[in-house]
Amino acid sequence: MKKTIFLLLAGPLTLSSCLVSKQKFDMAEQGRLAALYSRDSLSQLLASSRQEAANLGIVRDVLMQDTMRLGKSLRSYQGLLANSTRENERLNAQLSDKQKTILSLEQMVTDQNNRVKALLDNVKNVLNGFTSDELTVREEGGKVYVAMSDKLLFESGSANVNAQGKEALGLLSQVLNKQTDVDVFIEGHTDSIPIHTAVFRDNWDLSVIRATSVVRILTQSYGVNALQVQPSGRGEHKPVSPNTTAEGRARNRRTEIIIAPKLDKLYELINSTK
Repeated sequence: MKKTIFLLLAGPLTLSSCLVSKQKFDMAEQGRLAALYSRDSLSQLLASSRQEAANLGIVRDVLMQDTMRLGKSLRSYQGLLANSTRENERLNAQLSDKQKTILSLEQMVTDQNNRVKALLDNVKNVLNGFTSDELTVREEGGKVYVAMSDKLLFESGSANVNAQGKEALGLLSQVLNKQTDVDVFIEGHTDSIPIHTAVFRDNWDLSVIRATSVVRILTQSYGVNALQVQPSGRGEHKPVSPNTTAEGRARNRRTEIIIAPKLDKLYELINSTK
């Protein structure tokens, strides 16, 4: 009876122990599985992190290469920019010089035009006592032309300057002697009627010798600088009117005194810009 009671009492204790052991086992198993899961998760996470690190390394290398290329391009661009800046400065300096030269040329042309106008006015003023049949004064191409008729200067068929002609040349010399930077061209002209005498072989002779006679009066009688004066003869080859009428032939028989301001400084400035 006592044995039976003991077994009955011991049975629940054994069952209880079994239940406790199974719970511990389940908990341990759950812990083991959790640990395994955590280890696998950590391994996966570690592998993923390593892959990401590798990918980042690749990205870093690509970025570094791009940075190097960009740096090289930037340095190249900076070099080009510096060269461009220097070239731009050089061109600006050249442009400034050109602009200064153009302004100088414009000023010299203006001054030249003013000189010619003043010269023209002075010549007209000193010769205003003569009629248009005796002489004319005009400006053409930056030069002053004084055309003296043969009847003002010479007797018919002669190259000797008469008294009235000497008076006109004396008045003109007053202007010429104040103009040290001009060239004076004396051109003799005739009409188309041929001439042949013991003194003159043809119209060439007559035109040249008349021009030379005028030069002698200007230089020897009135002190015009001989280095400024150049005589020449054109004969009948440069008429200003038709030779078909007496009036036309009279206009063609003339001596032209051409006063040309020297352009040396202007030519020098133009040549310096080439």
